[in-house]
Amino acid sequence: MGVVKLGDVARESRLKWTKSKQDVPIVGLEHLIPNEIRFDVYDINTDNTFSKRFVKGQVLFGRRRAYQRKAAVAEFDGICSGDITVIEAIEGKIVPELLPFIVQTPVFFDYANRGSAGSLSPRVKWEHLADFEFELPPLEEQKVLADKLWAAYRLKEAYKKLLDATDEMVKSQFIEMYYNTHNKQTLESVCPIMSKGITPKYVESSSVLVINQACIHWDGQRLGNIKYHNEEIPVRKRILESGDVLLNATGNGTLGRCCVFICPSDNNIYINDGHVIALSTDRAVILPEVLNTYLSLNDTQAEIYRQYVTGSTNQVDIVFSDIKKMKVPVPSMDEQILFVEVLTQADKSKFELKQCIDNIDKVIKSLING
Repeated sequence: MGVVKLGDVARESRLKWTKSKQDVPIVGLEHLIPNEIRFDVYDINTDNTFSKRFVKGQVLFGRRRAYQRKAAVAEFDGICSGDITVIEAIEGKIVPELLPFIVQTPVFFDYANRGSAGSLSPRVKWEHLADFEFELPPLEEQKVLADKLWAAYRLKEAYKKLLDATDEMVKSQFIEMYYNTHNKQTLESVCPIMSKGITPKYVESSSVLVINQACIHWDGQRLGNIKYHNEEIPVRKRILESGDVLLNATGNGTLGRCCVFICPSDNNIYINDGHVIALSTDRAVILPEVLNTYLSLNDTQAEIYRQYVTGSTNQVDIVFSDIKKMKVPVPSMDEQILFVEVLTQADKSKFELKQCIDNIDKVIKSLING
């Protein structure tokens, strides 16, 4: 078929829901997952003003804040938000199973975002989306391509389920150890060194690198957001070492995040800023991986917010003097060593699974881009 416009092979569905909403799936933007072609979460029997109807097989595209990259195929009938554009394939023009992958391409999201209007809550209209141009093969080839894409996506989903199962296995192993532990000590007693970092004097580049909130994630450190402190100003705080547990001490949405710091093998100095607490454990008492896992538990995070945080809805902070008194379970060292072995093996498996997922994404991208 060559180059076509989206509006040549698909159209916006403007069906309205006029019946009772009792027991009918209700889909809002919050139910669509960025960069995921499927979704399985929705509301039911909730108060809403939605009246837009969708049917199985149509594509739900998040037209508000298109940069969030939300678009997925509907696998059931239901009602959706007005901030979702419902797109359906035109029979004989495009294989319906291929349409979700076209809408999920980065180039389509970028095109949609360029056509969005509004400052606080930009939205894109179907008239703009309909002019999107892309290469489309004949119908016979489309069917073959769609089958390959869905086979790759199902394999990706299988790997993701293995990832989830690996996380659950580690979690259950830890909880079993945790609930069998009656020895509890304060955080300051198991961490002889607890330090909030410096107030940096930032520069464009330096040999003194600053770990900040943006560097700390549940699955480990990410140094792409690292900043630099003026190396001509002496650092009067403790320098970070591998094995330090880093805890975000401020910020809505990031407070409580933690990870075990792994010092890169370079000649740079790594320090934390004043929004990050560095915890150096007494390894004869508790291993860093064990403390980090405990701090990551949902129950522990809830306790931190409930007992050791001050501030308003705009800014919350962990009270440093208070968090020192938090009680931490300390299992036997044999149990801790066994758990770290399980955690290490799980991390290796997860790394391999993530590599497989990345490779599948590359295959999907190569298929859809021809």
